[in-house]
Order: sequence, then structure tokens, then C-alpha cells
Amino acid sequence: MPTGTQPSPPTTTPSSSIPPEALEGTHWIEALRDGTRVLIRPLRAEDREREEDFIARLSGESKRLRFLCDFKQASPALLKQLMELHYPEQMAFVALAHDNGKLREVGVSRYSATDDGKRCECAVTVADDWRHRGLGVLLMQHLIQLARRNGFKQMFSIDAADNEPMRELAHHLGFERHIDPDDGSQVIHTLAL
Repeated sequence: MPTGTQPSPPTTTPSSSIPPEALEGTHWIEALRDGTRVLIRPLRAEDREREEDFIARLSGESKRLRFLCDFKQASPALLKQLMELHYPEQMAFVALAHDNGKLREVGVSRYSATDDGKRCECAVTVADDWRHRGLGVLLMQHLIQLARRNGFKQMFSIDAADNEPMRELAHHLGFERHIDPDDGSQVIHTLAL
């Protein structure tokens, strides 16, 4: 771990959308580079409002880089797509931190399997005010470990070519970068698992 800390012992909590056995070992209290602690765990159905607030707080530029389009508010269809996960083909980890007495979502990483079941597409988003602390790295490390454990052979992301934060993160994590042959304004980052 880049933070130099060991994860706290995992705890599990049943969830209506993810089978309990999928949750084992997937809750961590992690220290970021600046010492701030966050809870990383699987996204749950009851996180819908947090996810909606998280997206609403993102800057227009962050929304464009994450979703490859501009919008002011997440549509009900987008929220449904983000919240309805079917483990092990789809998975998401959220990072939660205390903010004025309640838990706030400050980051999320997710993957979704391709039709062949051997590859998964990934994405990671960190709140604008939580960047440059190592949170994206932690979220992606947990996601990569789970994808490996679930038997995926390759992870990839499709990103805007001008997405410098993703370029740096992908390089740090060992992803290879190639121009998207179908769209020169995008790149594809790939990682052999």
C-alpha cells in the first residue's frame, strides 16, 4: 500500500444487493497520504442518496472526464445503472469519510464485465476536494484485487485523452495506454490481471 499502513481487520455487513459472502474481507479503514482516514467498502443499495450527492458535488470538468459527457444532474436512469450491481460481473467500492457528523461519499471505483466474462471495464472517481491524497490509488487497488480474485484476465478503462489525472493513476498502477482506434479523442488503458 502506498500509504504505508495496514488495513484494519475487515468487518462484514449483510446487504440486500450483494450476497454476504461477496462482502467478506472488503471493509477497510485506510489512511490517505495526509493521514486522513476513510472507510472503503462495497457500494450498497442504501448508498443511493450518497451516490447522487457525490455526483452532484463533482465539478463540470470532473463529470465530463468520468462520464465522457456534460450534464448538470444525474438522471434517474444513470443512478439506476450505477446502483444496480450484479456480483461478480459488476462491483463497486465506495470511500466514505465523516463530514459534519455524517458519512459522505468521497470516491468510488467500479468494474463491469464484458460479454466474454474475461475482461472488465473499470472507472474511478474522486471528489474534487479529495484529490491528490492517494484515494484513487487505494480504490483501484481494492478493485484490481477483487477482479483478479473473480477470475478476470484484463481490466480496461476508456478515458478522454486529456484526462491527466487518469493518465497518471493508470501509469502508477501499471496500465498500458493506447489511443482508441475508433475515437482519437479517447484513450484505452489496459492492465493484465
